[in-house]
Amino acid sequence: MTDCDFLLVGHGIAGATLAYVLRERGHRVLVYDPGQANSASNVAAGLMNPVAGKRFALSWRAAELLPAAATFYRAIGQRFGQSFFTETPIFKIFSSPEEQNNVLARSADRPWGDFVASLATTDPGLPGVHAPFGGAWLRHGGHVAVRELLAALAEEGHQAGWLRPEAFDWTQVQFDATGATYAGQVRARHLVCCEGAAAVRNPYFSWLPLTPNQGEVLDVECADLSPAQVLNRGAYVVPVGGGRFRVGATYRWPPFAPGITAVGREELAARLTVVTDLPFAVVEQRAGVRPAVRDRRPLIGPHPSVPSLSFCGGYGSKGVMLAPRLATLLADWLVGQAELWPDASVQRYNALQPVGVR
Repeated sequence: MTDCDFLLVGHGIAGATLAYVLRERGHRVLVYDPGQANSASNVAAGLMNPVAGKRFALSWRAAELLPAAATFYRAIGQRFGQSFFTETPIFKIFSSPEEQNNVLARSADRPWGDFVASLATTDPGLPGVHAPFGGAWLRHGGHVAVRELLAALAEEGHQAGWLRPEAFDWTQVQFDATGATYAGQVRARHLVCCEGAAAVRNPYFSWLPLTPNQGEVLDVECADLSPAQVLNRGAYVVPVGGGRFRVGATYRWPPFAPGITAVGREELAARLTVVTDLPFAVVEQRAGVRPAVRDRRPLIGPHPSVPSLSFCGGYGSKGVMLAPRLATLLADWLVGQAELWPDASVQRYNALQPVGVR
């Protein structure tokens, strides 16, 4: 029988960051993950953006989440001798004079001033960038090489034995007053579901308001486009080196086709032509399914009727920015050292659990 403190199911960005934090604190951690190249975390561009959507709204808890994430990814980079996080200016391109006026009016107030480095009311002349109405230069953002980060952690986990490349069978779990037993082979004090969008089929958490959302991204070659910043207008354009950029992302609600689509490719290519009139070549297209939540807030915390079972996920398109701070918060809560944020806790949806379902 293998004994551990925490058994985690899933090693996407949510599970990987939680496992890392718990291991760094000296806890015995075992993770099950079959490894999927098309998982949402492996497909993501890893963008950390203080601003969300067309309304130029400040991202939820950005002032706390962004610095925590930057510190976390830099520390992991030092551990592996790699650079996973790149702090990069984000140029939010104005699409019209009306949008320009709206941002100018909002950016003067705090906390906007902490994130808006400067404003351009005319085209700043970035190589290859079409910005006739100017834009806003945002700071404290950047991007993470998520696929490379997860690969480095997975290789370490496989070698050390704490990551098992296997699918997890929830029908083989038995809970009691002191923890959980899996398949008669693993004993854990606490079990955490970090399955991403797959949690909609989880027998313990299928009642949560998770809605899978498919996103597609393109990797393109555009040699003369400015790589000095992330571009954002209807799509993000993230420089990944060597004249390549990651363009994304689409949003498809169920039902959606499995894998990449011609429609997704055409949509992203059209969005890129709004940003630049330079020629580009598509070199790769990928698709993944995000775990979105109805109120656009994450879900962490305990199952309402199984004390030794918790959930960690529902991060949607903000997973890279959310994961480090929420991993720390959940790790603190698991050992009784913190209270969960009410607007991130699973408990706000406890009323949705069907009566008698465990």
